[in-house]
Amino acid sequence: MSTPRLKLDQVGYRYGDLSVLENISMTVRPGEFVSILGPSGSGKSTLFRLLTGAITTDIGTTEFDGKLLAKAGRSFAFMPQRDALMPWRKILDNTTLGLEVQGIGRKQARERVSPLFAEFGLAGFEQSYPAELSGGMRQRAALLRTVVQDKPMLLLDEPFGALDALTRAGMQRWLEAMWEKHRWTAMLVTHDVREAVHLSDRIYVLSPRPARVIREIEIDLPRPRGRDAATQARAAAIEADILETLLKPDTGHFDGTSSQEAAAT
Repeated sequence: MSTPRLKLDQVGYRYGDLSVLENISMTVRPGEFVSILGPSGSGKSTLFRLLTGAITTDIGTTEFDGKLLAKAGRSFAFMPQRDALMPWRKILDNTTLGLEVQGIGRKQARERVSPLFAEFGLAGFEQSYPAELSGGMRQRAALLRTVVQDKPMLLLDEPFGALDALTRAGMQRWLEAMWEKHRWTAMLVTHDVREAVHLSDRIYVLSPRPARVIREIEIDLPRPRGRDAATQARAAAIEADILETLLKPDTGHFDGTSSQEAAAT
């Protein structure tokens, strides 16, 4: 088996006397799409802050491509919950922002981004301002800004959380198709169980704070997801099983049950 792209081993984090993360161990393999589910306030976004270096911890170890994360360089491209597009910059210049922050000149950055506009459904809107785009188009622009940085791994923090249900479903299908084409290594934080099952190869379920991994679930469903009745039925069984875990009064243990076992019951 190849070296994991990302490996967390017994990672913890405390805000003063408050324990937020405890004994978090998880892996993400190259080209894998992994989601993290958990109750509000369970520490999902804190975990992303640790990975991006916004905060640090000396509890546990984190490795990227076999090296300690601190020595692996800038390994992640991060997409926050909101699109964070700058309203005074046109869409073309918004999508180049991450490259410009890295020191790449505006002309070179535009040359790298421009060929991707059609693929991201944004052709013809290069000179538009964010306020002139729909919510889904803004999110696609934000994702384009993220992936064009060409980092080894994407961190997606509830990127569709602010969208209406119909737009969100369309974006989930679009992201699945884009992932199938490019095989990005990606980690998604979401509150949406259906979204996690639809997009993921594997899901980690966290307990309430202090967050611990209580389930690791392989999603062995054919892609594209949800296009036939049999797949929809299996996906629904997995979703119900995950919801049952999240709604248990005591979710403080990892029972090791796989999604295949849940779908078979």
